[in-house]
Amino acid sequence: MINQQLLHPESIVVVGGSNNVHKPGGALVRNLINGGYKGTLRIINPKEDEVQGIKVFHDASEIPPTDLAVLVIPAKMCPDCVELLASQKGVKAFIIISAGFGEETKEGAILEQHIIDTCEKYGAALIGPNCIGLMNSWHHSVFTKPIPTLHEKGVDFISGSGATAVFILESAVIKGLPFNSVWSVGNSKQIGIEDVLQYMDENFDPEHDSRIKLLYIENINNPDKLLQHASSLIRKGCRIAAIKAGSSESGSRAASSHTGAIASNDSAVEALFRKAGIVRCFSREELTTVGCIFTLPPLTGRNFAIVTHAGGPGVMLTDALSKGGLNVPKIEGPEADELKSLLFPGSSVSNPIDILATGTPEHLGLAIDYCENKFKDIDAIFVIFGTPGLVQLYEAYDVLHKKILECKKPIFPILPCLNTAGPEVAEFLKKGHVNFSDEVTLATALTQVMKTPKPASGEIELFGVNVPRIRDVINSIEGNGYISPEHVHELFECAGIPMVPEKVSSDKDELIAFAEKVGYPVVAKVVGPIHKSDVGGVALNIRTAEHLALEFERMMKIEGATGIMVQKMLKGRELFIGAKYEPRFGHIVLCGLGGIFVEVLKDVSSGLAPLSYEEAYSMIHSLRTYKIIKGTRGQKGVNEKKYAEIIVRLSTLLRFATEIKEMDINPLLADENDVIAVDARIRIEKD
Repeated sequence: MINQQLLHPESIVVVGGSNNVHKPGGALVRNLINGGYKGTLRIINPKEDEVQGIKVFHDASEIPPTDLAVLVIPAKMCPDCVELLASQKGVKAFIIISAGFGEETKEGAILEQHIIDTCEKYGAALIGPNCIGLMNSWHHSVFTKPIPTLHEKGVDFISGSGATAVFILESAVIKGLPFNSVWSVGNSKQIGIEDVLQYMDENFDPEHDSRIKLLYIENINNPDKLLQHASSLIRKGCRIAAIKAGSSESGSRAASSHTGAIASNDSAVEALFRKAGIVRCFSREELTTVGCIFTLPPLTGRNFAIVTHAGGPGVMLTDALSKGGLNVPKIEGPEADELKSLLFPGSSVSNPIDILATGTPEHLGLAIDYCENKFKDIDAIFVIFGTPGLVQLYEAYDVLHKKILECKKPIFPILPCLNTAGPEVAEFLKKGHVNFSDEVTLATALTQVMKTPKPASGEIELFGVNVPRIRDVINSIEGNGYISPEHVHELFECAGIPMVPEKVSSDKDELIAFAEKVGYPVVAKVVGPIHKSDVGGVALNIRTAEHLALEFERMMKIEGATGIMVQKMLKGRELFIGAKYEPRFGHIVLCGLGGIFVEVLKDVSSGLAPLSYEEAYSMIHSLRTYKIIKGTRGQKGVNEKKYAEIIVRLSTLLRFATEIKEMDINPLLADENDVIAVDARIRIEKD
């Protein structure tokens, strides 16, 4: 419940404000005053008469009606204070800095619930408790530093952790990243990250609102709300990046299939972010670097020029970009020769363009001009320029400043000398620019930005999927657990997922007759045990009826065997598709190389069902082993179109068969023509 009293209060009371700026109450008053708050600021402190030049009220009952109250008092005192202020003083917004609530004890949770009930009763907004506060251009209701540069086109930053918010701000300020607002939601008892995004989405003003959102998330309470409003904001022209911390805690849980061992809350987060179009980051530096990238014009291509006077960083940047699938194309031809003639002898223009340590600001400007106007295959320019102690950096950075304003192609300034050239870099940042001090961190962040897909459409791909028949099959299955191969085959047939011809039976003669019909060689697999290979329940390349009969008799003696499956033996690249139901998120679909690779490499991509074709292709292309799928070293690739189609069809099946909690198709056999499911297991739970 975000209201104007929280965002734009005409009056603020700090309960627990003091003269000691080394404590939260004093620091918060200092930040409000230094931030130029233009409303009426009141202080409540029973032990002081004046705080930082402001007359003090000794009790909450003494103050006039007030819009916003910021509480910096012990937790046990907060419920009664909130009750008094809301019921008698018309306070409609609270920021509770204090800790000691539900994050610590059951008693604290009771206090917290009392506060929530009061706020709900009187229609008041609540940030916290256990947070650093809220900061925007109107009021700086935080007790921490740093206070970043604030203006309406800066970043909206929302954090679930106060301390982490401070560290992220530290990382951002040194890069010159401006902010519009900083939200520390603490325990998020009323207003969480999803709620802030909802407010920003539903009240979005394209003329004045920030288009950059950075998130630090420790718990996704409402995945659907996060998905809805993040994707909506991105479609409106915003760009969002986020860290999700704590995603590995559920990764070690035991599971009864390959997918269960791999699928975790982290897979769900990856899938949710992919569907929403959120750029996922894994560190504070990466998050703030992505935020700086967002301040630059959007990239229109993947070809980059590097202008530098230091060869090593140019080489490292080239390596990092190439590793991320981005291009540093060779520059050659008459224009390149012309530029080289204008630089000092020994300079290189092949890309990176190295103007040497003795290169002048004029040389820097020339190199940028050629990249902008004459090298047509360049989409953006990296400029690495520190201090070799031979040039005046103020002049060089002034040239860089002018070129950033003039050029249509994005320019990424990499100014690494924050110690020896601190004043020069600071002057450059004051002109409204950002700085990427480390070229490899920039390349890693840029790779994340470039590989993040646009928000997925909300449409479900139904073509060729028989939804009524899917429901009939699911309803016909009795009990819970892994379903029979016959039911698996029926469900796949309903979804249009091709399967290798197979026969399941406990009758040896029936299986031999089937093998004769489809033609040898065939594969025999035991039915019953979950992990067939572990118990010797798989026999390949069976070429005669006699061999099949021997394998039948051997496998039927395996503990738990209920029958034998015989399949036509096919050849091809082994692929994998799996699915796992995650509470609150829904079905997470995984894909990757199949067979033992899915267990050994654990190289899988995840998506949130239902999936679009664009999402499926994004999942396939983001695999580390994608080069194998595409084809490498003379080997033909697999049919990506059919692989993506099966992923999409499977996700649609899951959408209408929510009883399915776990699924493996491992392997699918694929070549340049076909992709076909060979082995699959499905586990269901009804009610």
